[in-house]
Amino acid sequence: MPSTDRCSTQPLAALMIVTLWLTGCAMAGSDTRAPCPPVVDYRAADQARAADEVEALPEGAVIVRMLSDYAVLRDQARACG
Repeated sequence: MPSTDRCSTQPLAALMIVTLWLTGCAMAGSDTRAPCPPVVDYRAADQARAADEVEALPEGAVIVRMLSDYAVLRDQARACG
């Protein structure tokens, strides 16, 4: 009977050792930073047109909140460098 207990724990122990080993390898490269995304420059005419289009949207339009989120992402991308 003792041999069956030993056999059933060996695969589990091997799996645990491999998991810990792979986790250690994965952490080695975790200090690297992701590249900063590019920030697209828009012409002044395009920005003015976009502002006019946003002003024409109905009050409470969801796209306004989405554009605000996009502005935050653009600011973060500019600061990323």
